[in-house]
Amino acid sequence: MPRSTTELALTRRGILGAAALLGATGRAARAENFSADFVRRQAAELARTPFRDTLKPLPSGTDALSYEQYRSITFRQERALWRGLPFQIGFFARGFLYERPVEIYEIVDGVSTIVPFSASLFAAEGGLKLPDDLGFAGFRVHAAINEPGRFDEFCVFLGASYFRAVGKGTYYGLSARGLAIGTGRPEPEEFPYFRTFWLERPRADASTVTIHALLDSPSVTGAYKFVIRPGPVTVMEIECTLMPRVAIPDWGVAPLTSMYLFGPQDRSAAKRDDWRTAVHDSDGLAVANGNGETLWRPLADPVSLQFTMLADSDLRGFGLLQRKRDFASYGDLQVPYERRPSAWVEPIGSWGQGAVDLVEIPTDTEYNDNIVAFWRGRDPLRAGSETRFTYRLNWGEDVSPPSRLARVAQMRTGGSKDQRIFVLDLAGDSLRGLDPAAQIVLALASSAGVLKQGYSGPNGLPDGWRVSLEFDPQGAHVADLRCTLSGPAGPLAETWLYRWIG
Repeated sequence: MPRSTTELALTRRGILGAAALLGATGRAARAENFSADFVRRQAAELARTPFRDTLKPLPSGTDALSYEQYRSITFRQERALWRGLPFQIGFFARGFLYERPVEIYEIVDGVSTIVPFSASLFAAEGGLKLPDDLGFAGFRVHAAINEPGRFDEFCVFLGASYFRAVGKGTYYGLSARGLAIGTGRPEPEEFPYFRTFWLERPRADASTVTIHALLDSPSVTGAYKFVIRPGPVTVMEIECTLMPRVAIPDWGVAPLTSMYLFGPQDRSAAKRDDWRTAVHDSDGLAVANGNGETLWRPLADPVSLQFTMLADSDLRGFGLLQRKRDFASYGDLQVPYERRPSAWVEPIGSWGQGAVDLVEIPTDTEYNDNIVAFWRGRDPLRAGSETRFTYRLNWGEDVSPPSRLARVAQMRTGGSKDQRIFVLDLAGDSLRGLDPAAQIVLALASSAGVLKQGYSGPNGLPDGWRVSLEFDPQGAHVADLRCTLSGPAGPLAETWLYRWIG
């Protein structure tokens, strides 16, 4: 699965007002009244008609660009939309993997006007000449997120329905999508795409920026609204209304996409011949389920595709997290994995019954996203229906809700294929000063084989505890393992889950 937005999105581009951008092209702009229901009505009208793909061939000269050639196309810093306001918009031209054109409108005083494409908005190296009919592929949003007066890129929409963001002090890592269809299934996955965006011009004192998007695909249309507040944790409040053309059995809301290659627990695998300590954009899936339980599932690069379903009702939240925040955990001077953001999805209102699904895809390179997590409702989306979801999507260093429960700070494993040892180091205030003689109970479970307790006791840190587990597969090739640490008053730590593959 190719990564939707590569390090292309890390460059800083910028800056000029809408009048100068529009005036540079001399093209007529189409104006329409914009209301709160505008995009939903467009999606509903689109859903009543057969799908018509907006993909069109790239113009000659831009139809075979390499990654490096595409990277050399840069938006002119002095031509950004909304210069002088708290948020500024830069654009991406079509090319490389990003062939599909998107229409982009600006909303001012309730009226939307198209932002016309012009090759003059971009600079290109190596004699590359961009045609004026090339079109936009997406856009990026800038704000003074790290230092006052310095506009840094903190959010980008580029490729299908992919988007990504960062909090203060972090660098792009994982991505999100508008919708997942058929992810991890034997049939080819369908990728809905944002075909049109409407950007609300912010006030001079604005702390948020509002973006509307129209989703389309052979199976579904959708109306999306993003209200984005950058900061130490960048928060998106997202409303989406889905309108299927056909019944969709395998769908996922709030999908997150990331990369996991290896960590300390799988360094012994033959393909981990790497000088670094770990390579990943996220190291685990966290789930706060409707039963009040907090789950932690370390990620893996599996030998074969793995699909994990964590059934739930009234989900409280889930996310792909990057917990290790020190340089020594990775050792890479070129790629700051310790500064990749985590992302946490918080439903607003009840999402009913369903499951958090985790898909892990084999990969041999850190340039491919191979991890996907999303919420899948229990029932299929019905053709002709309207289904609405509202949620917060938080991006930053520590985005999961505060909890009194200790976390799994480190996991290691070793042994033979027929006898595995798992060592978990837990850390948190609930363990501080814990008496080793206290009534501590490990609740263990395994879907196959036998999982039993080894050591359980202090690990030498003031708020630390070590648990070692012994696992005998007894001929099984796959097993889902589970461990919960509890005291007399209830759980002391999040529940550890792990899929062992022999």
